[in-house]
Amino acid sequence: MKPRGHGFQSVLGPDIEQFIAHKRSLRRRYDNEEKTLTLFDDYLMAHRIGDLAALTPTLIDQFLLSRPRVRPRSYNHLRGTLARLFAWMMGQGRLAATPVQSPPRRSRYQRTPYIFDAANARRLFAVAQALSDKGGTVARGKTYYVLFAILFGLGLRVSEACRLRVEDIDLKQRLLIIRETKFYKSRLVPFGPKLETLVKEHLRLRTEPAGSLLPGTPLFCVRGTRAINPCTVSQTFHKLIAQLSLQIPPGTSPPRLHDLRHSFATNTLTRWYRDGIDPQARLLTLATFLGHVDVNSTAVYLTMTPTLLDHANRRFAAFAATTLTEGLNP
Repeated sequence: MKPRGHGFQSVLGPDIEQFIAHKRSLRRRYDNEEKTLTLFDDYLMAHRIGDLAALTPTLIDQFLLSRPRVRPRSYNHLRGTLARLFAWMMGQGRLAATPVQSPPRRSRYQRTPYIFDAANARRLFAVAQALSDKGGTVARGKTYYVLFAILFGLGLRVSEACRLRVEDIDLKQRLLIIRETKFYKSRLVPFGPKLETLVKEHLRLRTEPAGSLLPGTPLFCVRGTRAINPCTVSQTFHKLIAQLSLQIPPGTSPPRLHDLRHSFATNTLTRWYRDGIDPQARLLTLATFLGHVDVNSTAVYLTMTPTLLDHANRRFAAFAATTLTEGLNP
């Protein structure tokens, strides 16, 4: 559902518009929240709510129940958006108290992502590279091969990779320029010689038919000059995963495209343990690389795997042995 072009029309219309403008002034996109508030605005109009006094906890609960949300996360997003709107209105002196009184739902399900190791990532790249052209597509297999390699090797969000332009590639300094992504932040992402070789070859193949590429040309496109849609990438990923017959560990969810980002974070932490690097001292670096505001967001992407646990146990055993030795020999 897209936000309406003619604005909000209920009694809260002006407040909603000012609230969204306030959030966006803080460099928040607030697109999904705008869609949620459009639903609430429609609900107020349909029920002919004409004044703020009618915004009761009962009315809010009725609206929440009118929008079926099976998953606690979806329900809590709906409820939380309204709660933030009313909290802002209280700060503006428009309301004395928030009508959102019902508590958030507790989530009983915590998804455990599938972590790709290097071997299974190479298998994914291989089946991607074997994709044939269809429906007017060009170099479909090679394009998806490079795209998946970047997602796995650099931990980009799929939307970030799909928005990359030719001008965002700095081969001299081995940098990707990720422009105004989540929270309108931009960042520089360095890459190594292996990815440099892949990107150079990809650009060469893209350049051959046209002779040259304009700076604003999408890096990843298989039909004309239109960038690949993230949803199309996800659909292709799931079709390829079905060919791999991966062994899914007990308690782990089937692979999703976003798990490539989880894999990058977890494999980076594992490599630090293996190489004797203090992970605690590097977490802020990892958070910055991933485009996170703080390390708490990055922690969500760190999954305990048997390999990571083994390296962590070795690190602790070495630390404990040193401590015991020093304690016995003061």
